[in-house]
Amino acid sequence: MSNEILSPAEMAEADWLTISAGPRDGIALMRNAGGAVAAVVLAHFPAARRVHVLCGPGNNGGDGYVVARLLRDSAVDVLLWASGSPKAGSDAALAASECPVRPRPLSEFAADQGSILVDALYGAGLSKPLSGDAARAVEVATELNLPVVAVDLPSGVSGESGEILGQAFRARITVTFARKKPGHLLLPGRGMCGELVLADIGIGDEIVAQLQPRTFENAPSLWLESFPIPAVDTHKYRRGHVGVFSGGPSATGAARLSALAAARSGAGAVTVLSPANAVQVNAAHLTSIMLKKADSIADVQEFIDGRRPSAFVLGPGFGVGEKTRDFALGVLANGERQDGRVDGLVLDADGISSFRDTPEVLFEAARRPNAPALVLTPHEGEFARLFPDIAGDKNLSKLAKARSAAERVCAIVVYKGADTVIAAPDGRAAINGNGAPWLATAGSGDVLSGVIAGFLAQGMPAFEAACAAVWVHAEAGSRFGPGLIAEDLPLALLPVLRELAENRNEVTA
Repeated sequence: MSNEILSPAEMAEADWLTISAGPRDGIALMRNAGGAVAAVVLAHFPAARRVHVLCGPGNNGGDGYVVARLLRDSAVDVLLWASGSPKAGSDAALAASECPVRPRPLSEFAADQGSILVDALYGAGLSKPLSGDAARAVEVATELNLPVVAVDLPSGVSGESGEILGQAFRARITVTFARKKPGHLLLPGRGMCGELVLADIGIGDEIVAQLQPRTFENAPSLWLESFPIPAVDTHKYRRGHVGVFSGGPSATGAARLSALAAARSGAGAVTVLSPANAVQVNAAHLTSIMLKKADSIADVQEFIDGRRPSAFVLGPGFGVGEKTRDFALGVLANGERQDGRVDGLVLDADGISSFRDTPEVLFEAARRPNAPALVLTPHEGEFARLFPDIAGDKNLSKLAKARSAAERVCAIVVYKGADTVIAAPDGRAAINGNGAPWLATAGSGDVLSGVIAGFLAQGMPAFEAACAAVWVHAEAGSRFGPGLIAEDLPLALLPVLRELAENRNEVTA
């Protein structure tokens, strides 16, 4: 599976590189694209009484002219509605000249129920709000509830950001080419695409490789090679030791969820670091998870020096304030030590909010040479507390915001949501596409933090550990389904982890 995601600009460059390399020219790619869309229409709507094809003046419209021609050749009743004419001498103009269906003005578009609409107006390249005749066509299609097959991306959805530009078609099926675009996976665009069909039109993997894409769809093929499998002769501390900081006596549950998730994800040892007044509360609920008192940074340092933990989770249920900041900075200060080095810190919830007034203090600690890998896991509100200027920039997509934040802090940023984006300071980013609504429940994020720390402790690189944890967490939620609460998630991880381990062994066999 190819995980690369191409921006509209990168896709245009892939087209150009393919044409330049030969033997395919632009019209050949256009004919292939139109053929793929026509095949989808014929396969999914064999009993359609009529198909309306809406064509724009650019290459997306050129694909539409090919669709109309092929459907007419298959004895389908086709009506073609055009918004302007293709530029003379263009591939779209050639496609239009080959189409026997006479175009009608889009301004006169009308349809009846029972027909199908092929949206070939603008696709992924649209950068301004849909208006005029195109916007009215959206209204007609919506009012009649017409099944829409979108070419590349529903017109009105930004291929760059997934934002709705004014109005947009809600597609039953979207057929895109070569690679997915950010707008296919980022919300709200993802919800407008319907079933997504990825068609091969002759743009080879070697062409995509020349672009050196830095954006990926989060899936096992992206990180499976680094997924941790314990060796035959391993012992618990070789599998990594995770420390999870607990809040006070009335706020201990979040830390225990993180701790159990870290253990379920494969960490060989997990210790809950508890304030003295919450030790008895935690002790009453922990069995395989170890427990240690930690009221001060000196207690934390003693634990690091004596037990050499690999990764920490700080934030869930811990409280906002100076103590949280001190603990975070203390952990991050252990990266340069040869003895008792900490490899990673997952900072979530209260851990993030504690730095809202002093973000540069955290950023400077994370930027130090050899500092432990820092993974931030903010939801939208927490992201805005730490990066208010980035969050408030309406010109940036969620993908661009996560990238900018990761570069600034020199850390992995897991910008959570139904379309979670994981970004690294080197520019790599992954968009998660298997998000589950059942994960919208208290404590779900605490489990995610624990899984990330568990993978970090076992030696996964930070970006891959975060990507894997986000995917596994979502997959477990999807499989469990209705009724899910956070306490269910650690056990729900097991079948997903087993399958990944089996697949990892097959890869290395």
